[in-house]
Amino acid sequence: MTYSRVVLSAGSNIGDRTAHLAGVVECLADDLVAVSPIYSTAPWGGVAQDDFLNVTIIAEGERSPEQWLEICHELEQAADRTREVRWGPRTLDVDVISVSRDGHVVTSADPALTLPHPRAAQRAFVLVPWLAVEPDATLWTAQGERPVADLVAELDPDERAGVVVVDELPTPRRR
Repeated sequence: MTYSRVVLSAGSNIGDRTAHLAGVVECLADDLVAVSPIYSTAPWGGVAQDDFLNVTIIAEGERSPEQWLEICHELEQAADRTREVRWGPRTLDVDVISVSRDGHVVTSADPALTLPHPRAAQRAFVLVPWLAVEPDATLWTAQGERPVADLVAELDPDERAGVVVVDELPTPRRR
């Protein structure tokens, strides 16, 4: 088994959005390193829908990148996630943003799990919450490793301003 560190982005815009996000954090309680505040964000991708609540989660454990993705899919299924419209409304969306092993970023071009997430550097709803819990975070991009703070600064100011803290999730108890 390989010990790894993962950055996950979770979002919800259907049903009890806060409860869906809290379920992710609770499931990862034993591996949890950090969880951002809850942010309200406009939907991304051009589909008309309600705003999302988003968090970024950092966890560590003896899991492969594929096992982290499997947990994400299990959490989505438990929240009755359906995949009817790309970038459409959803009860829960949990994405693997980045995985590192032994301090090295895992890269993968596999369509089932592209790492780091191919659009993370463009998404304020991923980067702003991540920066809140890891100010020195870096993300591997096509231009090499970049500070998340620099990526946030390069985003459209209106997009950055649209990512607003609305709440905190309770700290889960380790099992």
